[in-house]
Amino acid sequence: MSTESCATTDSRLSPLTFNHLTLTVTKAEPIFGITLVNQYIWRGLDMGNVCVQPTAGVSYKGLSFSTWGSVGFQSGDTKELDFLLSYTTHGFNVGITDYWFGQGRYFLYTNDETTHVFEANVGYDFFGYVSLQWYTNFAGNDGKNNGGHRAYSSYFELSAPFKMLTLDWKAAVGFVPYATSFYETGGFTVTNVSLTATKDFLICKKYHLPVFIGLTANPHAEKMYILCGASFTL
Repeated sequence: MSTESCATTDSRLSPLTFNHLTLTVTKAEPIFGITLVNQYIWRGLDMGNVCVQPTAGVSYKGLSFSTWGSVGFQSGDTKELDFLLSYTTHGFNVGITDYWFGQGRYFLYTNDETTHVFEANVGYDFFGYVSLQWYTNFAGNDGKNNGGHRAYSSYFELSAPFKMLTLDWKAAVGFVPYATSFYETGGFTVTNVSLTATKDFLICKKYHLPVFIGLTANPHAEKMYILCGASFTL
């Protein structure tokens, strides 16, 4: 790479959607990126402080397979490793995720003993104006409901992207529909209200460096977070 400066700005790509981005193309394309964040907040839950979140995979004609992880710098931070399989077509998407949060034996898959969590998701993007996503744990180390049975823990999110002041914005509201120890809720609960702004810097007309700043509130936990981060993506 040339040593002279070659940075420009480009707002086409947001790191908020990168983990779920599937490129519909005629040949296989790589999914590759590294994100650094000041806090790891997932669906309104505090998962740790400063961490690095790499992702890698491949997509082909709407079908994608990738791995995603998060590693913090403090001993109490979540150490996460996920595998994701998804398919997207004409705004509709469906997928399965294998979550592992760094506890227990990785290769233990016995249903009552595994520390993996298996989740299915389905959603629809209404022409880039509004996106709806539903997620449900269907196997593994799921939470319990108020009766002590498997909760099939679920989360629903509505999000809307928009552009303003040369930035890409995303507003989102997410809730847990019923009681589960997985999300530490006793019934229908709003756990995530967020607003995030992103600016994508295009380096040498090839490499993306999106930088984002946002606010996230968890009304159920009565918590508020300010988040920031940067991603390096191909």
